[in-house]
Amino acid sequence: MVNHYRRALCASVIALACTSVAFTGVAQASPDKPAIGIVVKIGGIPWFNAMETGIKKKGAELGVKAFMVGPTSADPALQVRAVEDLIAQKVDVIGVVPNDAEVLEPVLERARGAGIKVITHESPKQKNADYDFELASSKGFGEAYGKRLVNALGGKGEYAVFVGSLTVPLHNAWADAANAYIKANAPGMTLVGDRYGVAENVDQSRSTALDLMRVHPDLKGFLAFGSQGPIGAARAVAEKRMGGKIVVMGPFSPGQGKKLVHDGVLTGGYMWNPALAGEVFVTLGTMVAKGEPIKDGTIIPGLGVVHPDGHNLIVDELVDLNKDTVDDLAKMGL
Repeated sequence: MVNHYRRALCASVIALACTSVAFTGVAQASPDKPAIGIVVKIGGIPWFNAMETGIKKKGAELGVKAFMVGPTSADPALQVRAVEDLIAQKVDVIGVVPNDAEVLEPVLERARGAGIKVITHESPKQKNADYDFELASSKGFGEAYGKRLVNALGGKGEYAVFVGSLTVPLHNAWADAANAYIKANAPGMTLVGDRYGVAENVDQSRSTALDLMRVHPDLKGFLAFGSQGPIGAARAVAEKRMGGKIVVMGPFSPGQGKKLVHDGVLTGGYMWNPALAGEVFVTLGTMVAKGEPIKDGTIIPGLGVVHPDGHNLIVDELVDLNKDTVDDLAKMGL
């Protein structure tokens, strides 16, 4: 499995560095076998490794050409280059998990102008997309975290918020909803700073958490939206031997975080299944490539019955992350 993921990451690097030769043969898709290329935020981390597993599984089940492109860093410019390469390859569908929704708008517009369907994830209301799908509503997801943090802290204390970047729409929507819930229900809690765009990098999350603990000795909690934020913050808490005194919550890969959970430095949180998201990319991509209508009441495997809000397809498929569930989730390859 490790070698498989290394090969996938190497392929992603080649795709970004040598666009003239990447993915040779992808363009030879037929109407019954559309080519679907999915650009994620960053390659080689557990969350998107699991998503790639879902992409390949569903691609094989449906008999379509589906593959993932994982940039070497969470740089919006690398995502733009990856999308440009897919346009040149004349794929039928481009999927994206955006690092910066606005930066992607022009290249997604070019893709649609070339007749390519565009599907995004973690980017509700994305411009120049045919559909965006979410496995959690932004308000419901953020409020769930806000409520959980309030309960954990007893409604009192300082807390900090991490997001993947200040330009990731969904992370910031979650943070807005969590902060609004806390403000309305726990006036004894205080947000430190505004929010910190470090949660897609474990080292930056760790160093930022260490800095915040030093500057704010009364800090009681970290709310980290971004798969590496909870891991980095928890490692910082462990270094300072503050387990049980500082709460760390956020979505993370169970396989990556389970030891930190059992060590008592990563409290848990909620997530959705990234492998399922990978499957939905392929299922929905195949439907739109074939011109199948997506309307109120349509059943989409992985999403269930959908009720489109514009081009947004939003359902709530939350998975609880805690010491009782994390091991079983990790055994699923998440």
